[in-house]
Amino acid sequence: MSQLLQESAIDPSDLSSRIDDAAQRLERIVTRTPPQFSKRLSRRFGANVLLKREDLQEVRSFKIRGAYNRISSLTAADRERGVVCASAGNHAQGVAFACSHLGIRGTIFMPAITPTQKIERVKQFGADFVHISLVGDSYDDASLAAQQECEARQAVFVHPFDDLLTIAGQGTVGKEIFEELQGELQLVVVPIGGGGLASGIAAYVRHRDPTITVVGAEPSGSPSMYESLRQGRVVTLDQLDTFVDGAAVKTVGKLTFEICRTHLERVVLVPEGKVCTTVIELYQNEGIIAEPAGALAVAALEDLADQVRGKTVVCIVSGGNNDILRYPEIMERSLVYQGRKHYFIIEFTQKPGQLRQFVDQALGPTDDIVRFEYMKKTNKERGAALVGIELRDKADLEPLLERMQQIQLNCRRLASEELLYDYLI
Repeated sequence: MSQLLQESAIDPSDLSSRIDDAAQRLERIVTRTPPQFSKRLSRRFGANVLLKREDLQEVRSFKIRGAYNRISSLTAADRERGVVCASAGNHAQGVAFACSHLGIRGTIFMPAITPTQKIERVKQFGADFVHISLVGDSYDDASLAAQQECEARQAVFVHPFDDLLTIAGQGTVGKEIFEELQGELQLVVVPIGGGGLASGIAAYVRHRDPTITVVGAEPSGSPSMYESLRQGRVVTLDQLDTFVDGAAVKTVGKLTFEICRTHLERVVLVPEGKVCTTVIELYQNEGIIAEPAGALAVAALEDLADQVRGKTVVCIVSGGNNDILRYPEIMERSLVYQGRKHYFIIEFTQKPGQLRQFVDQALGPTDDIVRFEYMKKTNKERGAALVGIELRDKADLEPLLERMQQIQLNCRRLASEELLYDYLI
């Protein structure tokens, strides 16, 4: 046992035993999801790549495991007090399912930005046993409100990740992987939000076989575990990109941090645009509907290419609660990340033939105008337009810029990190 775990009072063998107990509680509740072989990814990375399909759970994510294990372990007195939780969506569904199944009252706080699809699913699973309150712009805002409500009502707070019973429930994913691939498994890639899933999986498989490597995958815009491990302490992020909502957490758990820094080899940061590209690829090739957080582990494979070659690798597809209304933004972010979609502010002289010259002389044969919007005119002679251009290949950008320069267009390409880009696009 490591000194760190001794100091944190987290005994690896005890946690492993808790995970075995959780598996018994969940035996008739959760689906033992298959490790699905991916021929495409295996060929691409020269490895035996398997996808652990937690999107196939009834609530479409692994969160049912931790939530049900925690709530089903409550005493009769605690059940009478009811439960409170905070969630970006998936934990809420697991809590709602458990409350309805066990007949326990629950109040669920969710960020106001939570996709409608997830909110509706919580209502569906919770039925008359659950009340939903939308608060703030992030999980952390909702969590603060939930804890205040919990104290006021003396209810039981069901933490989405920083609780040993929750971690044990999530760890049953690792137990299933280990039992099915014992002796063959070399690497597991796990998405990280608050760290509950990564903690449970890493603690279990590495306790059973220390030669197995576990790597975390986290969004670049919300690198809370990455920064905590880098600085050697739990840190709170000043800024947060909430696009990968299922993994957008400002502060990871104290328990999960201690377990992760002992058992994770490292954490890979994945750009949000890469996540979007992976969401699309999983749907188009494997027919898997993955939410952004659910695609994190697969998206991290590119950064792990040298490490995975020749090995048996399991990527956790952690959830599939993706609102169909988000797909236009997912497509947009993917194209921008691939370098195939660009936006320009172009100043056109207000006389006949200017737009035709742009179309005939600047655009290449496969370049496509996907947005054209005149903006406020500066004077009578000139007017600016926002022009979006989609390319067949990112290599087509330089020739496009050269042709625009040759016809002496007064233009400016908008960078995706600019405030103006966010405002206009």
